[in-house]
Amino acid sequence: MPRLPNPARHAYLARIAAMMDDRTRRLGQYTAQTAPSWAISALGPVPADSAARRQWEDKAASIAAYREMYGYDHPDDPIGPEPAREAPDQRASWHQAFAALGPAGQPDIRAMPDGQLWLARDTYAAETAWAPPYAGKELQLSRLGAFDAALAAIRADAETAAARKAGDQDRAARHETLAASYRALRDHYQHRERNLTWDMAARQEWEHATERSRRLAIAADAELRRRHPGRKIEPLRSAEPAPASDTGCDPLYPAADGKLTEIAALIRDLAVQREEFRAEIDERPRLIVPGEDHGRAFRAVSAEAPASVVSTASSGAKDALTIGQVAASAPRM
Repeated sequence: MPRLPNPARHAYLARIAAMMDDRTRRLGQYTAQTAPSWAISALGPVPADSAARRQWEDKAASIAAYREMYGYDHPDDPIGPEPAREAPDQRASWHQAFAALGPAGQPDIRAMPDGQLWLARDTYAAETAWAPPYAGKELQLSRLGAFDAALAAIRADAETAAARKAGDQDRAARHETLAASYRALRDHYQHRERNLTWDMAARQEWEHATERSRRLAIAADAELRRRHPGRKIEPLRSAEPAPASDTGCDPLYPAADGKLTEIAALIRDLAVQREEFRAEIDERPRLIVPGEDHGRAFRAVSAEAPASVVSTASSGAKDALTIGQVAASAPRM
């Protein structure tokens, strides 16, 4: 915790941090007592030895704290997929929980040399660079916009009928035009909703296709920090596209002539991005699951890394000369 110039505020934050640490510790103890399926699949059975049990509780505490903080309640999956870039705090907590996962459900890279770890770590940027944009917020707003526009169209139709019944043709004409505008707005939102739904499906497909290599990169980063505690290592940074700004999510309004004031350029752009993503998926070779043969798993990841990533890894570790040399030195277990 950073030192604050105000002693009272620093003491207050210190008490809050102590309570959070105590809560995390008690979550680990509770997990050891209840032994949920997600903990057993991630960390293995609770050890009977007291020292090993304390280590097990420490690891479970980080995972349980993430699950409680962000409401992740899957019974078997300990932490779920990596959060999107627009949630940096959750993403950092996820990485901390991921570092606590043991080889029971993750690749065991503890015997890999530093050269392999650096190269595997640097594939993280290559994998996140071609991620489809996260469109969850825009999809939610599109669905709400379509619902509101449909409701407004029904209301305008009712006002039109009431005006005609009262003999007020001018007011009836105005409401009829407004109803047509709201229906056009509803159609536009529904069209955008369909496109964004496809984009979110592409996002899930990307997460599935790159999950193994991204998790291997995160595990390699954690192992390098464990081996070199005194070395300054830059944090892993995602190269995925930035999420849409709040300005790009502003609601649309109907025009007087019944046409939308916003051209559907966003939809065309998303369609182009979707085609590019599909081509990337089709050309992507199938990844090999990291398992007992760590050299083979590493070669599967490093074979997809571009030359820029390979050169970056070479500068990070002197023994990472070429992909072939690094892979050849992989341990056989």
